[in-house]
Order: sequence, then structure tokens, then C-alpha cells
Amino acid sequence: MTFRGQKPFQTNDTFIAPSASVIGNVTNWDQSTVWYKAVVRADTHPITIGFSSSVGEGTVITTLNVEELEETGFPPETHIGHYVTIGAGCILKSCRIDDMVSVGDKCVILEGSLVENNVILEPGTVVMPYQRIPSGQKWGGNPAAYVGELTPEEKEHIPAEALHVHEQAKEHLVEFLPYGYSYVHLEDVEKEQLSKEG
Repeated sequence: MTFRGQKPFQTNDTFIAPSASVIGNVTNWDQSTVWYKAVVRADTHPITIGFSSSVGEGTVITTLNVEELEETGFPPETHIGHYVTIGAGCILKSCRIDDMVSVGDKCVILEGSLVENNVILEPGTVVMPYQRIPSGQKWGGNPAAYVGELTPEEKEHIPAEALHVHEQAKEHLVEFLPYGYSYVHLEDVEKEQLSKEG
């Protein structure tokens, strides 16, 4: 949806659910997904959703209406890296999530916070303003606290989970073609009939 002349950018294989709202200066990379009833609102500052990253059902991503973050001086953009899976019912506000991160359901990640590469946030985790979650760790609780180091298996699971979500999204993408799935099915039937006649 265009807002103040800013229109979201998405590629051909980005899936945005019909009931999701993507507003303003949002960049959706290839294979990214925004699921049902999610809201991605970049009406003041940019939001980026990286390659094969997903925004879960009912999640809200937004930015602060200020020019810079008080303690860092950085602009209050929201950046989501590559192979990031964000669960359902989360809230993200003017934060940075690097690559290979798994965010559990109903997490809150507040302004100025940084989640580094290869991190798992347990469901219900609250990352406080300007908090840093170091690479290779699992955190949980309210406020977020260190749980432990990630095992090699857990690290491998993060991108695998992101790719699995993309595969699911491909099925939904077909369902919501401009003419609906029935149009595709009719084409298949017609091709099959032509091959039998020929």
C-alpha cells in the first residue's frame, strides 16, 4: 500500500497474505513472506525484510516517529536480515535483526536493540530497548536473559526453518493468483485434453 508516495517493493516470489498490511517504505527481498493479519508499517522510516525471511501471523513491525534513536544516534529503521523466521503475534519496533535468527511466537523486540547472527529467541521473550543479543546464543524471558550457547544442530535448524516457511508460502502464493487456483487447474485440464486428442 502506498503511503505519502512511498510504495512497498516486493519481488515476484514474495508472498504477502491477502489479509496482511504492508504500508510505506518496505523492501521485501526474494522468497520473503508476510503472513495473515500481519502489519508492516513503514510510514516514518524504512523497513527491510531479507531473503527467505518471514513475518508470522498477526505480527506487527513498525518504526518510531523520531529522527534518531536516543542512545545510538542511528536512524530508527527496522532491519530484518536473511533467513530470519519471526513467529506469530510478535511486536518489533525500530530494531535490527541480523541473519539466521529464529524469533519465537509473541516476542517483543524494542527500539535500538540488536539481535546478532545465529540467535534463537524463545517464545514470549522481551528484548528491551538498546539491548544487544550476541551471536550464537539462545535467550528467553522478560526481560530477555541468556539461556545458553546454540548447538551445531540448532544453528543448522535456523535456515532450514526459514526455507520450510518459504515452501509453505509457495503453496499459498498459487492459491492467491489474480485469477485464483481454479484458473491454473483449468489450464492443466485443457493441456491434458489437447495431448489426448493430439
